[in-house]
Amino acid sequence: MRSVTYSMNVSLDGYIVGPDGSFDWTAPDKEVFRFWIDEIRDVGVHLMGRRLYETMLYWETADQEGSLDDAELEWAALWNPLPKVVFSTTLSAVQGNARLVSGGLAEEIERLRAEPGEGDIAIGGATLAAEAAASGLIDEYRAMVYPVLVGGGIPFFPRHERRVDLELVETRTFSSRFVYLRHRVTRP
Repeated sequence: MRSVTYSMNVSLDGYIVGPDGSFDWTAPDKEVFRFWIDEIRDVGVHLMGRRLYETMLYWETADQEGSLDDAELEWAALWNPLPKVVFSTTLSAVQGNARLVSGGLAEEIERLRAEPGEGDIAIGGATLAAEAAASGLIDEYRAMVYPVLVGGGIPFFPRHERRVDLELVETRTFSSRFVYLRHRVTRP
């Protein structure tokens, strides 16, 4: 069965965006960007909410600008054909290799798990991840920890009153001071 993974950049104090809504502190260096390129190769479908979708729309046409370096071109070549499922009640249409869903996250994940296919089911965005976590659907949490304290904002981990036991399966320290943590949910 395909794993559901939740991956995001996160501040050391646990936020994916700061209290003002900015995430300018998450710009990756070359080594971290290469890591994300390698990670996306293992994704079969990417689930996201409206905000992340709108942020990632940049990549739909970025390769046409002529200003991307080789790594950015490689990312665009992997990202653009990747199937995406966008959960939104406010959007009426999506672009590229995306389809719009207005509800039913648990049902969508179960449908994707039942379909033949390769690669992880990746979730991006804290709101969508919180819904998946509340239903016990996340198999792995993957955090790229940035050396910054932002003091508040949108938390990486959903706030719910349910214990989730985790097993550390991978760590990686980058020369640029970033730390990657990968934890698998342990289930009884």
